[in-house]
Amino acid sequence: MLDEAVERQEVHGCCTAVKKTLEHIVNSGEDFIPAEYLQTAPDRYARRLLHLDPRQRYSVLVMVWDKDQGTSLHDHAGMWCVECVYRGRIKVTSYSCTGINEGLHQFTPELEVFASPGEAGALIPPFDHHTLANADATPAVTLHVYGGEMRWCDAFVPVEGGYQMVKRELAYTQ
Repeated sequence: MLDEAVERQEVHGCCTAVKKTLEHIVNSGEDFIPAEYLQTAPDRYARRLLHLDPRQRYSVLVMVWDKDQGTSLHDHAGMWCVECVYRGRIKVTSYSCTGINEGLHQFTPELEVFASPGEAGALIPPFDHHTLANADATPAVTLHVYGGEMRWCDAFVPVEGGYQMVKRELAYTQ
């Protein structure tokens, strides 16, 4: 199903087909993610590769968020992404970059969404700056489909006067 959705996405230039496919799969009620992918990690959210398209068009990741775990403000290295909640609840805060002043990025929070199972959203550069965090005291699980394999991203660290951009290498959790 995702192969077909990605092909439609490539032709029409949007993530609507991938988003609808993820929502359909998650709302089916089937448990399709192996148990070993659903384990939390002690020091940060878990990031596990579930599927890499043999043609490198997309990857599917499972992320597991324990209580109080979340991301820093980041982008998606120029890739489109569709994210869908599988279990629990996630807080997504979107930001707009309002400029760069003396080497520091300026961001304004735009939208805060609390997403529950089966709810998906798309991020398409350049509007892909956001944070994700577990919204509850119990673990949450999300599925992420990227337009390739995301091996790095730009993270934005708050400092006096704005945000310092830092290239962050990404790894998978064992």
